[in-house]
Amino acid sequence: MNIKRILALVATLTVLVLAACGGGTKDNDDGNKETADTDASNNGDSVVIRLSHNQPLESPEHVGAAKFKEVIEEKSDGKVSVEIFPASQLGSLREQIEGTQLGEINITMQPTAFVTPFVDDVKVIDLPYLWPADTEKTYEVLDSEAGQAVLDTLEKGGFKGLGFWPGGFKLFTTGKKEIHAPEDFKGLDIRVMSSPLLEDQYKLWGANPTMIEYAEVYNSLQQGVVDGQENPLQTIYLNNYHEVQDNIIESYHGIMSYLFMANKDWFEGLPADVQELIYEAEEEGKKAARESLAETEDDYRQQIIDSGVNYYELTDEEIEKFREVSVPFHEEAYGESEQVEILKQIKEKIEEVTK
Repeated sequence: MNIKRILALVATLTVLVLAACGGGTKDNDDGNKETADTDASNNGDSVVIRLSHNQPLESPEHVGAAKFKEVIEEKSDGKVSVEIFPASQLGSLREQIEGTQLGEINITMQPTAFVTPFVDDVKVIDLPYLWPADTEKTYEVLDSEAGQAVLDTLEKGGFKGLGFWPGGFKLFTTGKKEIHAPEDFKGLDIRVMSSPLLEDQYKLWGANPTMIEYAEVYNSLQQGVVDGQENPLQTIYLNNYHEVQDNIIESYHGIMSYLFMANKDWFEGLPADVQELIYEAEEEGKKAARESLAETEDDYRQQIIDSGVNYYELTDEEIEKFREVSVPFHEEAYGESEQVEILKQIKEKIEEVTK
């Protein structure tokens, strides 16, 4: 009996062990299923793209982002979806760039000036009085091989450069002093984005550059923390900076260009067909953003003028004064060997399109 009981006990234990192994196998199957689902996502069966930017819903940037989403979801039959987080919902501009670098955000759209601390080579876009005062010609340069050379440098920071999105030409705004020449900036505290190049630019003109977060600009202007700032028309209008500035000066001194860029490892891990979809949707989104900006800029300008603020456009002679001071600064600020070559390509392309 004792032997039979022992054998029965052994048999029972064996069944329990096998059941446990079976349970383990089930758990592993569940785990494998989860892995398979993840692999399926990577194969384009179900991909969710997290896209962030800092502009409001009515901005051309968001119009373009919405078009990007529409194109991807339509062409993928819903297998690839896009979640858009506008108006800095995922943090400050720098935090969104960091989040993209870390892979927490898949794609972000940010001003080149904020990207330069991560990849110094992109600061060429912010050089003063480099670009032609013609929007279409500027786009032609940005969309050329010269522009692609700038986008390619983003890989140094772990990003995949997909395109240049529009912001428009930057203007000066000041509280009391109208600007006609570089020396008029002497002694003024001017808010700039987080960019050493922009700091040096305003020092070159005699101003005291002050870095202030985007969300704090209005209050800083209103309270006199700074005397002025630079931004394109749409940003001035949509953020009501003209309410707290006496002078808006159309200067054509630089462009506000947004880098539409992805986390490099994430992008390169996507199936080729999904990558191609992203390229196609980026083109359509960029086009929609540019068209929206072209449709709204004149209206923004007129509404700013109608508000009673002093709106002044620099004359050709006044622009030339700024150019004389600014052009020698280009190679000083963008002087590394690879940078010099990129700058040469850009200037050659500018010369080609402005003939």
